[in-house]
Amino acid sequence: MNILVINCGSSSLKFQLINSESEQCIAKGLCERIGIEGSRITYTPAGGEKEQTVTAMPDHTEAIRLVLEALTNEKTGVVKSLEEIGAVGHRVVHGGEKFAESVIIDDQVLAAIEACNELAPLHNPANLIGIDACRKLMPGTPMVAVFDTAFHQTMPEEAYMYGLPVEYYEKYKIRRYGFHGTSHSYVSRRAAEVLRVPYEALKTIVCHLGNGASVSAVKNGRCVDTSMGLTPLEGLIMGTRCGDIDPAIMEFLAHKENKSIDEIMNILNKKSGVLGLSNYLSSDFRDLEDGYHKGDAYAICAMKTFAYRVAKYIGAYAAAMNGVDLICFTAGVGENSPLVRTLVCEYLGYLGVAVDQEANGKRGEDIVISTPDSRTKVMVVPTNEELAIARETVRLV
Repeated sequence: MNILVINCGSSSLKFQLINSESEQCIAKGLCERIGIEGSRITYTPAGGEKEQTVTAMPDHTEAIRLVLEALTNEKTGVVKSLEEIGAVGHRVVHGGEKFAESVIIDDQVLAAIEACNELAPLHNPANLIGIDACRKLMPGTPMVAVFDTAFHQTMPEEAYMYGLPVEYYEKYKIRRYGFHGTSHSYVSRRAAEVLRVPYEALKTIVCHLGNGASVSAVKNGRCVDTSMGLTPLEGLIMGTRCGDIDPAIMEFLAHKENKSIDEIMNILNKKSGVLGLSNYLSSDFRDLEDGYHKGDAYAICAMKTFAYRVAKYIGAYAAAMNGVDLICFTAGVGENSPLVRTLVCEYLGYLGVAVDQEANGKRGEDIVISTPDSRTKVMVVPTNEELAIARETVRLV
């Protein structure tokens, strides 16, 4: 069965067509600037050349139509008709407490996702638009929603509750939800497969490090804590997000800078993180690494502070699980930055971590980067959220 995986943003749409038997991606692409002048679609069939077409995309329905047209194109398409697509898997960012696992989409599910819009106002509405567009253009094709938050729904109450008046949880469901769940689930399972150890027998810490970054604690196959909270702003320092701060800073800055709450939130979400720490050098870790090696004081501060925060969360989650067997690095930075991994692991001597620098220099493969005598294993496991979504879709349909 061929599974179409759709990941809709407010003005973008990523897609992959995956063969469920071989688990190979047979085509992938990206629609950009949807509803904005200069919109374009990039399409790459497996073994073929990348194509980029600038074309009007006034809405997501048109973007989905162009995706389906590309997949069935006589010259470069990979399927002859839409009948060869057995199901569609949709990434949905927030499922609140309503969804602890993936579900087949129907009208009731759509209504429940929409009820979570206020928890993820930038993401869930876009996800719903993508689902609606697919349902219009592919009537009768099964659709599955795979939630970023679902994997973290196994957290115990003491991990997800905030120290706020309980009435705000009861009225508004303000609590820790966590994100990147599809990645954390895939990586923790994949690591167990590579090590040939039962998934339920491991205490694993997954460090999903990219422009958005989070850490999770997975004990005996269940997530017991994660660093992102009600929103993706909490936790690690990220590309442009501040991560954990003293909440009183918001009031202090608002008074000092004469700014509204919306302006302060914009600073915390889009002008902070390693971008702000590096004195606006960049939010791209490749640029920061260049600056680090050149001796740029701001870049060095940004890299070290980022790594320190990751190491602190690893320590916290080792405590939460009363030990740790395995630490996994994944996502853009986690997979591709030996420097970041080294800076983080320098703090982990108390866990008996020793890094094999030759192994640590490799990229793009599942690999153990700790030495054979390291008491805690450390791995790099490339994430594959699209494959995880495809697997969930096959499981349900």
